[in-house]
Amino acid sequence: MKSFGGAGRDDLRIIYGPEYSAPDNLERSRTRGLSVKRSLALREFALGIEALERFARGEPLYRVHECVFGILALESEPVDPRL
Repeated sequence: MKSFGGAGRDDLRIIYGPEYSAPDNLERSRTRGLSVKRSLALREFALGIEALERFARGEPLYRVHECVFGILALESEPVDPRL
C-alpha cells in the first residue's frame, strides 16, 4: 500500500487512529488534497534546517529567530484540520 508523504503505517495509525487503513477511510484521505499541508510542512522543515545551520555557523541570534518566526507564521496558515 502506498503511504502518505513517507509516513509509515505506525505513524499514520497514531495520526489518524487505528482504523485509518479501512478502505473507506483510505479513500476519504486520498480525496482531501494534501498538497497544501505537504507544502507547508516542507517549507517549515526547510526553515528549521536553515535556523539550525545559522546557529551552527555562529550567526547572531536575530538571524536564527528570523527562521523561527517564519515557521510560526506558516503554522498560522489556515489548513483543513482533518489533515
